[in-house]
Amino acid sequence: MPMPLWWGQINKRVFNPRSARNGKWQVIRHVGRVSGQTYRTPLEAHRVDDGLIIMLVYGSRCDWVQNVLAAGTAQLEIEGETVDLVAPEVISAEQAFALRPVGLKRPPKLLRIDEFLKMRRADDAQQ
Repeated sequence: MPMPLWWGQINKRVFNPRSARNGKWQVIRHVGRVSGQTYRTPLEAHRVDDGLIIMLVYGSRCDWVQNVLAAGTAQLEIEGETVDLVAPEVISAEQAFALRPVGLKRPPKLLRIDEFLKMRRADDAQQ
């Protein structure tokens, strides 16, 4: 069981706007399923051979993940560049750990993170 969704609602309104501005985290830009508004959500993403994996601290039911899954695309601000992403897929922690880059540690067991989002770079998907 990941972090409770109610904590994610607090984070979304209080901490995420600050985190997205300060540049410490990668930021995913996604479009709301209902509002059509563009949102920016800070997160932790890691490059893998065929795209990126993103730790789902609140699980796959949180709003931003549902927005990305519905749209099938997103943009990620990572290491000073904006990357277009496609083909979102929720994968298990074990699948993600098999893909993870050398040296990347697993999240603390206390967080109980059991889902990740895998996406491909749009420019790689077109090849």
